[in-house]
Amino acid sequence: MQDMATISDLKTSMRGAVIDSADPGYDQARALYNGMIDKRPRAIARCADVADVIAAVNFARTAGLPLAIRGGGHNGPGLGSVNDGLVIDLSDMKGIRVDPAARTARVGAGCTQGDVDHATHAFGLAVPAGIISTTGIAGLTLSGGHGYLSRKYGLTIDNLIEADVVLADGSFVTASKEKNADLLWALRGGGGNFGVVTSFLFRLHPVSMVFAGPVAFDQKHARTIMQRYREFLPKAPEDLGIFLGLKKILSSAPFPQEYWGKRICLLMCCFNGSEEDGKKALAPLLDALPEPWFNWMGVMPYPAVQSMFDGLYPKGMQWYWRGDFVKTLSDDAIDAHLAQAANTPSELSLMHLYPIDGAIHRVGKGETAWSCRDATWSMVIAGIDPDAKKAGDVTQWTKAYWEAVHPYDLGGAYPNFMMDDEGDARIKETFGENYGRLQAVKKKYDPTNLFRVNQNIRPAN
Repeated sequence: MQDMATISDLKTSMRGAVIDSADPGYDQARALYNGMIDKRPRAIARCADVADVIAAVNFARTAGLPLAIRGGGHNGPGLGSVNDGLVIDLSDMKGIRVDPAARTARVGAGCTQGDVDHATHAFGLAVPAGIISTTGIAGLTLSGGHGYLSRKYGLTIDNLIEADVVLADGSFVTASKEKNADLLWALRGGGGNFGVVTSFLFRLHPVSMVFAGPVAFDQKHARTIMQRYREFLPKAPEDLGIFLGLKKILSSAPFPQEYWGKRICLLMCCFNGSEEDGKKALAPLLDALPEPWFNWMGVMPYPAVQSMFDGLYPKGMQWYWRGDFVKTLSDDAIDAHLAQAANTPSELSLMHLYPIDGAIHRVGKGETAWSCRDATWSMVIAGIDPDAKKAGDVTQWTKAYWEAVHPYDLGGAYPNFMMDDEGDARIKETFGENYGRLQAVKKKYDPTNLFRVNQNIRPAN
């Protein structure tokens, strides 16, 4: 009964709702994006404002409860929740203020990428971010953030000017180059290890209408396509972003029925500019490739390409993914990819290669916590299926695929493409020479490791 009384105390100290197992909305509130993961927190504190976040942090620390932070709720390994602990849910903190003259946006930590795109697009501006509009902007940012605009404008963290943060002791600080610069450095890629970020200030860039869409080829041509892609991309205009995928065509509209279930090599393209210039930029690649099954590129608003895949990946599917950073895509590596891609366990399972070059390479390894600036791609292998009975199959396939290609890759991975079963060694590989510095910042701002339900960086001894 003491627990219930304590939770009751938390409820009285917050403006937002505090949901526990006695509430009828508990199961809905605790549900995770990844249906493979089921967690039962003691309570979910749905914060309305910064004062609520402070109250929730103080409560978790005083009560000795494990603490998880949920922004958009899109985390693959389910690290936005915790068994028998407190979830700080920021999803109601969705304020956005765009300053078109300064080309900045102040963004609440509960916003999705789609929320941000909607607000900034009205001014012909955008934050370089990911490729799924339902992704939470907070989790994406704190782990780096890469997408269609990254080659031109860098990672999301390269466009993070400052952040407001509630620390483990309940204090509130702003991290910028002028104030708490070490904290800003750590937040730019170090994840949710250092506090609860309540808002972000981003630099914006001119983006309005884009020439974008998927170009799909029979996977039998994938070896040639991957060879041409690896040679073309580093020399391509930076306004052109292309990720490569090995996957199947879904057996549903809008895909032509004659292609349902067939294996493809996908080039997902986005050119920030006119159709004429986009076609010119792509010509050296597409003219050298076999005829695609379909080319659906066209002129569209930037938010449209950002949300293009949302419907394919609704909340509640079975997910297991692994990632790696990739420097070179050798012929042997390509062969290893194709051997594994030939055995996808479901239509939704995939491998993607996202470009890590251009503007990303112009930031030094030590300038942000995100250290793998010499990679060429960020790879993700994802086993996905709506059927819970397929959880074992998609997990096994993902692990086998990763083990087959990992010898050709760099150490470490994009933190958002890691599950919570990969161990400390992988985390250390991911941050490389920045890991020791991150541990020192962790000791300064979170010495007791209150914020540990994440890809955890332990405080320095």
